[in-house]
Amino acid sequence: MKNNVHLFSKVGLALVLLAAAPAHAQVRLPRLVSNGMVLQRDAPVRLWGWAAPGEAVSVAFQGKTYRATTGPDGQWRVQLPAMKAGGPYEMKIDASNHQVVKDILLGDVWFCAGQSNMELPMRRVRDKYPQEVATANNPRIRQFDVPMRYDFRGPKADVSGGAWVALSPETVLGFSAVGYFFAKEINAKYQVPVGLIKVAVGGSPAEAWLSADALKQFPKYEAQVAPYRDSAAVAGIKQREGAAVGAWYQHLHQADQGEQPGQPKWSSSGYDASAWATMNVPGYWADQTPLGMVNGVLWFRKEVEVPAAMAGQPGRLELGTLVDADSTYINGQLVGTTAYQYPPRKYDFGPGVLKAGKNVVTVRIISNGGRGGFTKEKTYQLTAGGQTLDLRGPWQYKLGATTPPTPGTTTFQYQPGGLYNGLVAPALPYALKGVLWYQGESNVSRPDDYLALTTSLVKDWRTHFQQPNLPFLYVQLANINAAKKEPGESNQAKVRDAQRRLLALPRTGMAVISDVGEWNDIHPLDKQTVGHRLALVAEKVAYSDAKLVAEGPLYQSSKTAGSQVALTFGSVGGGLVAKGGGPLGGFTVAGADKKFYPATARVEGSKVVVSSPQVAAPVAVRYAWSDNPENANLYNKEGLPASTFRTDDF
Repeated sequence: MKNNVHLFSKVGLALVLLAAAPAHAQVRLPRLVSNGMVLQRDAPVRLWGWAAPGEAVSVAFQGKTYRATTGPDGQWRVQLPAMKAGGPYEMKIDASNHQVVKDILLGDVWFCAGQSNMELPMRRVRDKYPQEVATANNPRIRQFDVPMRYDFRGPKADVSGGAWVALSPETVLGFSAVGYFFAKEINAKYQVPVGLIKVAVGGSPAEAWLSADALKQFPKYEAQVAPYRDSAAVAGIKQREGAAVGAWYQHLHQADQGEQPGQPKWSSSGYDASAWATMNVPGYWADQTPLGMVNGVLWFRKEVEVPAAMAGQPGRLELGTLVDADSTYINGQLVGTTAYQYPPRKYDFGPGVLKAGKNVVTVRIISNGGRGGFTKEKTYQLTAGGQTLDLRGPWQYKLGATTPPTPGTTTFQYQPGGLYNGLVAPALPYALKGVLWYQGESNVSRPDDYLALTTSLVKDWRTHFQQPNLPFLYVQLANINAAKKEPGESNQAKVRDAQRRLLALPRTGMAVISDVGEWNDIHPLDKQTVGHRLALVAEKVAYSDAKLVAEGPLYQSSKTAGSQVALTFGSVGGGLVAKGGGPLGGFTVAGADKKFYPATARVEGSKVVVSSPQVAAPVAVRYAWSDNPENANLYNKEGLPASTFRTDDF
């Protein structure tokens, strides 16, 4: 007993002494400050981290030591002077512990933000750029892929994960495709390391990227986010919505006649589908069948004669894109599944799937709420053993289950301010060369706000990054949707015009890509042209190459004389041309009645003169004013397209 009391006294004394002793916290670094990082050359560099309040911290780098003491909040900061490009280097950080950050490069750091077209990885375009993937071996190009995170209570101190990754044929698949092509050109031209910090989030609207300070200018967005500052309320919404969606899918599975227990599965190769109806693929069942705009599950089957040379070979099934989700089988074997409509269906399978003779491809499509089916003008084929079978044409189909649309859910990452707090704020001390911004699709339904939102965003980020002249380079929206013959209104064009007007801010640059899109895909595959055009504007705006023609023709002014309007352009370069050598297209004019008609247009020096026999007294001109301005062909001789514009404010 005596011994136990003595032991207790020792333990108790130790605990008291521990409680009375000053707290020591090991120095901790933000995730961005880690092995393989790229620091900005030729500019002061801020480094930061955390330790115990009042703790002394020293940072040793390139033969010099920088000292700091943590404040009451436990944070420390040091500032390194501007340094030339180079590396790799090591950095040593000492406090109550010792840390070494290895393989550091000094070069140019670009903050890659926006939505899915910036996020889209090289993996999605590897078939278009196989040589790029195979030869992407440059350790002086690096990416930090920041995991998606949002917060409504305030700015986060650190990102939630990620690491600096050097470019190689293995890692390139995870690089932003736009970022990769941009970085490759910048590295080649200036021979400096390039670091990409990728924070893009698919579907994110501009207001999600604004700080609380900036949101004060937009009361409706402030009001929109107010309920989500209550964490308990957010958790409750997630629980309720998740349960409703789960119940929807459970009901769908139970109701699906193609998967009923005790009956032959409709996915099995031996199932008798002779009584099923047929429709042509690609296409939408609302257009081709008596079903109309039905939601639920539809099953599709196609019998394919496979030659002996393809049998037993590994292969790939390509099914364009499907609306919305699918599970796909060959001869009863599941070869792929995708949960939403946008990813291309490219399902690779092994050697045990195909057989000589009749094979059956079965696709179970879930339509969540709208026009279900197979996207037109995409690739539908089966490839193996060096041979390809075309899968377009008649397919059999049968309705498995009908349901109401999927219950709605709250996309919290799209709410105002959330992504600023979660993704931008943690990076603010990091010195940047500039911002690459590819966003706008998610604001097309509200185009009238877009110029104010993005103007605020540029100023907001420059303020918070403490870089008032931070280059802000962005991509104008691509052409999308089926082309229309008659002039009309277009929210897509309104956003493109707002993006053009953003150029009024100093040290901004815009890559026009209205000739790069695909009418049937919001994610066009040609990311090389996008990266190249961003690199051109970077060379002019961020690297001060004043002589470079970096953009296509930009509308400046108009002058009316009788029935003709003369339009003046900047960024003419070697001269204005109609691409392809035919007549200029894409121009429309209107009189006082505000009704637009197609215009004839011709180049006269650095001007374009437009007119229409239907408009005797023109008061307004528009160019490329549609979702998909396929006949808009005004370029400069450097091969860069003119931006959408309008002279009116109707």
